[in-house]
Amino acid sequence: MLTREDAVKMVEEAGDAAALFDRDPATAHRRYRELAAALHPDRNPGDTRAHQAAATLNRLYDSWKRPRHQTVTTATSAYPLTGPHAVGSIATTYRTTGPHLVKLVRNPALNPLVHAEWTALRALDDLTERHRWLRPYYPRLIDTSGPVARGDRAFTVLEPLIDGFTTLAEVKKAFPGGLDGRDYAWMHRRLLRAVAGAHRAGLVHGHITADNVLVHPRQHGIVLVGWSFAVGNGELPSAVDKSTHYPPEVHNGQPVTTATDVHMLHTMMADLLAPGEQRQRTFATWCTQDSPAQRPDAVDLLDEYDELLDELYGPRTFRPFEIPETGA
Repeated sequence: MLTREDAVKMVEEAGDAAALFDRDPATAHRRYRELAAALHPDRNPGDTRAHQAAATLNRLYDSWKRPRHQTVTTATSAYPLTGPHAVGSIATTYRTTGPHLVKLVRNPALNPLVHAEWTALRALDDLTERHRWLRPYYPRLIDTSGPVARGDRAFTVLEPLIDGFTTLAEVKKAFPGGLDGRDYAWMHRRLLRAVAGAHRAGLVHGHITADNVLVHPRQHGIVLVGWSFAVGNGELPSAVDKSTHYPPEVHNGQPVTTATDVHMLHTMMADLLAPGEQRQRTFATWCTQDSPAQRPDAVDLLDEYDELLDELYGPRTFRPFEIPETGA
């Protein structure tokens, strides 16, 4: 059961209804009832902050139930939004009436992070023009809001990655005992390629988490998304997410480097693997040393990880991967 403190914080930090409620109506209704119970005046007599949060909750839920048709426009195109698709740390991604997704920042003060993602995705587009085998690992930028008036929200138009995709965070939920090393192996090999490619383009992703990895189980596809925190190698981070586990250099206020991504990628690896996957866990530990200088480069890890997999599993074969039904 949610506490009063948790409920107030969730409502106060929600920039819009999509940030608070799941796009599935049944799940959204359960969330509303849970929050409303925690914030009910009878449980919080004389608590002005809780009462204000309850009023905001009702307004957001009313907005969720009766969404207004909204269209965002760029210099050349218009994109009617039909409903939320995903909620990230700074922006909500919406489906449209056409073959696109629109990622709309929730707070205009964070527009610079949207601009940073444009810069990163354009650099990755340039990279994949030269190295086309890397194209499947990154989202494709279609259009942008461009400069917006003060107080308006910037947005990004992306090629949709919808059918068959889920997040690595959802995969983790489906395997509460951790992933079999043979299943995580193909995911990690592709993630290493994505990270090594970005480093070749001079980029540090800076926010490698399970929520920012899209997985296509049937096709063994991996896409590294969430480039809003990306900066150049050796630059200070533009932002940090308090809910994310960062390496020591971030906590110490130092610049981030390609070694920062290596640490985050392998922290995630250790979190996803089943406890019995000791060899791969040892590999992850080697890549998460406190000193950035002691961590291996992502490009070197491509061969080193393959050597480990050869030792563990022998010749490579296709292993079908399915996400079990979790039930509702």
